[in-house]
Amino acid sequence: MADLSQEDWVEQLAKDDDSFILDVRTPEEIEQGQIAGAHNINIYLGQEFMDALEKLDKTKNYYVYCRSGQRSRQACALMNSIGIDNTHNLLGGVLEWEGDLV
Repeated sequence: MADLSQEDWVEQLAKDDDSFILDVRTPEEIEQGQIAGAHNINIYLGQEFMDALEKLDKTKNYYVYCRSGQRSRQACALMNSIGIDNTHNLLGGVLEWEGDLV
């Protein structure tokens, strides 16, 4: 897992042809906007969250975020524990996001 600043996260994502953006926030949080191209799996779903992670392509590079960067960091650790090695946590989450949200 790599903790990346917003600048590094965006820069690395832009040059990554094998990326997947994962938003681990709740549906209520997503109503406030989401990073373009993100897929949502709510980390608070417990076993359902883990089941969804198991279905992900383990060869992709995952760019993970939440509201503040804490849950996404936890999600990256969980992903690493099941063999998804290429995870990148957005430090500060969308609270510090300077780009557009859709």
